[in-house]
Order: sequence, then structure tokens, then C-alpha cells
Amino acid sequence: MTDITRSERPAVVLVHGGFVDGSGWEGVYQLLKRKGFDVSIVQNPTTSLADDVAATKRILATKSAPVILVGHSYGGVVITEAGNDPRVAGLVYIAAFAPDAGESVSALISDPAPGAPVPPILPPQDGFLCLDKAKFAASFAADVGAEKAAFMADSQVPWGVAALDGKVGVPAWKSKPSWYLIAADDKMIPPAAQEFMSARAGSTVAEARGSHAIYVSQPEAVAALIASASDRLQGKPSR
Repeated sequence: MTDITRSERPAVVLVHGGFVDGSGWEGVYQLLKRKGFDVSIVQNPTTSLADDVAATKRILATKSAPVILVGHSYGGVVITEAGNDPRVAGLVYIAAFAPDAGESVSALISDPAPGAPVPPILPPQDGFLCLDKAKFAASFAADVGAEKAAFMADSQVPWGVAALDGKVGVPAWKSKPSWYLIAADDKMIPPAAQEFMSARAGSTVAEARGSHAIYVSQPEAVAALIASASDRLQGKPSR
């Protein structure tokens, strides 16, 4: 575990996943800012894991305080690798992939359980993936308002196949404490898979009813888990 001054509140760095950008964190950002946190949001290019880790480390390099690194979906892969940075005190996974050494998103989704929902990913174009816009809301953002879900579908960031294939070296969760919010209604990463990954990582687990876009639809639950992680890292009682 990274050393942290008990009285020192960690900064928070938020890392988005595939098909979206950092703007989806706005609700979480505002709640954390009201609690007095220093919050930054990474804008991943989602072109390759190496590129996204580099983008995250550029933000980490601006922090002098210990950092809680938060990742949604594919952002969990990014924080698993980038979290080895000595500034990072803890990891928070939000309906996210938490790979082990040598694993990638491609490996984690290669053998879905019978009956598991199949994300409506369209065939790659020029090495990048998008979700079927007509099925985006139902699969990714079922509990987000219709207008916002439509906007998210129409503003998708193409996700590089190379990012899906990026393999983690040494998982940061093996040496640093982690927390995990399971989205109970997720149609992109099955809750059972989230339970498996969080248990393997030894994460402190919370669960909330919500879609894969729980960071958009349930910002209070996300912010509460991050605040709880901060308290634990500072030696305060859990909320």
C-alpha cells in the first residue's frame, strides 16, 4: 500500500472507458468538488492501452497529494496499469474491468457465460469500434434519460481495437487497496463478471441498481464510494 499522511485527503482522478469521453463524469465531479476534493478528469484517446495509460500518467504527474484513481468500464484496465504510479494510494472500479497480469478486455470477454447479454458492437471500421446507436440506450445507458442517452449514442468516441487487446503487466490491485461498485443491471459487463473480478482483486465491494452508465445515472453512489475510500485511506471510520 502506498504511504499516505493520515490527515491528508487524496486527490481524485477519474478515467472514462470505451465509446465515451470524460464529460460523463460531470455529476460525480460536481459532487466530489462540493465535498472539497481536488478532482481531475482524464480524456483518454482510447487508441491503445499504452496511449491511455500515458494520458492518465500525465494527469497524475500534476498531483502532489496521494491520488485515488477511479476507472469506469475499460477505464478499469487503464487504472490497473497506471495505478502502479507511486502517487496512487488506492483504486476505485466502477462497473469496470479489473484484469490480472497478461489479461486484456479481449481476453475477459472472449468466453461469455450462457445467456449473458451481448453488447451491440458493430464490426470494426479502420481499426475502431462503435456501438449500434439504435441499441446504445438499452445496452449501455438504460437508466439514463432518453435525451441524454441519445446524445451519448450520437457522440460516441470510436474505441480502438488495439485498446481492447492491450494486456496489463503488473496489476496495481495486487499491491494497493481497491474498491468496486457493481452495477446490478449492467448489460455490457455482466454483474457476475464484476463480482468475479472484484473478489479476485480483494476489493471492498458496494452494489447499486444501475446500468453500465451508472457513473452518469447514479453519481451519488459513485461519489459515496470514492469518499468512503478516501476515509479508509485516511484512517477514518467507513461511511
